[in-house]
Amino acid sequence: MAKPVLSDPITLRLPLDILEDVEKIAETADRSRSWVIVRALKYYLMAEGNDILQIRKGEEQIRDGETVDMEELFDELLDERKSDAA
Repeated sequence: MAKPVLSDPITLRLPLDILEDVEKIAETADRSRSWVIVRALKYYLMAEGNDILQIRKGEEQIRDGETVDMEELFDELLDERKSDAA
């Protein structure tokens, strides 16, 4: 497996209780603190972070005029239901 391309080092301040947990996890898993933090960030980005990005994408689509009239959408959905029932 290819190694990921890494950024330049960044500085991060953490509350001490979180850092203590990161260090305990890293020690127990025989991994680095960086590995634990990157893994935690990946999980965040897959969950809450993804929700935020989807909201942003929707806002951009609205700004760019990529919208559908709700009445037209409902009419189209109802037409599809009627043709499926037949």
